[in-house]
Amino acid sequence: MKLKRCCTWTVLIAALLVWAAPAMADGKGQKAPFPHNPVIFVHGSSGSASQFESQAMRFAGNGYPKNYLYAHEYDSTFVVNTWADVHTRLDALIDQVLAATGAEKVDIMAHSLGTVVMMGNAVPPRPGYLQTPERAARVGHYVSIDGQVGTALPGGVPTLALWASHGTAGRTIVGAENVILENQTHVQAATSAEAFGHMYQFLTGNAPKSTAVMPDFCGHISVSGRAVLFPQNIGVEGALLQIHEIGGATGQRVCNKPAAQYTITADGNFGPFKAKPGRNYEFVLVREGQEHHFYKEPFIRDDHFVRLNASPLGGGVGANMDFADGQSNLVIARDKESWGDQGVQNTILAVNGVNIVNAATCPIVKRTTSFFVYDLGSDGASSVEAPIPVFHALAFITGVDLFIPAADPPDNRIRLTLMDRGGNGTMQVINVPNWSSTSHRISVQFNDFAQWDNIPR
Repeated sequence: MKLKRCCTWTVLIAALLVWAAPAMADGKGQKAPFPHNPVIFVHGSSGSASQFESQAMRFAGNGYPKNYLYAHEYDSTFVVNTWADVHTRLDALIDQVLAATGAEKVDIMAHSLGTVVMMGNAVPPRPGYLQTPERAARVGHYVSIDGQVGTALPGGVPTLALWASHGTAGRTIVGAENVILENQTHVQAATSAEAFGHMYQFLTGNAPKSTAVMPDFCGHISVSGRAVLFPQNIGVEGALLQIHEIGGATGQRVCNKPAAQYTITADGNFGPFKAKPGRNYEFVLVREGQEHHFYKEPFIRDDHFVRLNASPLGGGVGANMDFADGQSNLVIARDKESWGDQGVQNTILAVNGVNIVNAATCPIVKRTTSFFVYDLGSDGASSVEAPIPVFHALAFITGVDLFIPAADPPDNRIRLTLMDRGGNGTMQVINVPNWSSTSHRISVQFNDFAQWDNIPR
């Protein structure tokens, strides 16, 4: 009887295989290829793939595969690369993307200076990537974000032009679909949910299922990115990157052994590592005589565009800060401008309960996205009413004189809280240890979206 039963199952399985073979050969039962072009993001001045991080998660949440989302990074100061280099490397990236996906064309989204990379300008004279017909022929759609105006479609490519309403009025690209993003500023126009809705509709012909960054808590979350010297966007070669799980309420590590560890090479890449959904992590770059600690909000879905922006040892913009054993220094960043002179729409960004956003540090015209916070003169006193000039003179940056007591090893937490326009009162919170500034750097990156805002409950 057992033999007969076995023979019966063997016959059934063989019959199923015979039935399935022609169906597979005819393509039936196979997963259809993804119907849209892969997307490449080209950042602007003092930018990186960080300005694509939240949009990439939105694209992924609406069905885009991981290998359909890319960023083209370069040195926007043009010390490391030339203008021609940026175009040549974009050629190579498009070759790579088309080979990896089997697609015939790519879609390109460019922000600010990135639109000059794509469209060119007259003063100073710089050719645009899309001005070369052979290059334009490989681009299916182009999204221009708060950048160059134009008298015709760039390279004849179908174009969506997004414009921040808080900017020069009347900007257009003739022949494009021109959209004004109401009550938004320059960087926000690249990262907002409203911008994503227009991008997705234009690239796919359909409205997205959601414009929120939807959580995906199925198992572990895959996280990867680059550790770079900024704004050159070259790898922090030779640095050791350790990733630690930390307690969200204290910022302290839950165990001594890191959850992942990488030696950073010239390309700056790290990961992917498996993160626990909803948990907090510390990324620490260990270099000779210095540890640079990076803190983000908890990961809620796969994220492959994490950027850890560092400076050369003893150099970079951060070298202008004052350092002392008893004080903590912070660099706080977010890819959305903070407003301090817009009344009820003002941003509240508090460090240990002290709001560092006001009309002096963050007027809307300043387009502030980064804060260098430290005790000016290391005198133990604070003065947050006026910005520190050396930092405030730089694009997108301000400086704030705030004394934050430190210890080595840390003996307390620094509590950072953020509430902003469009968040429906959502408070974003990051707690970090009070590392001493003499041998430790602290960078805090807030999401450019209120994490739970607009997510169905």
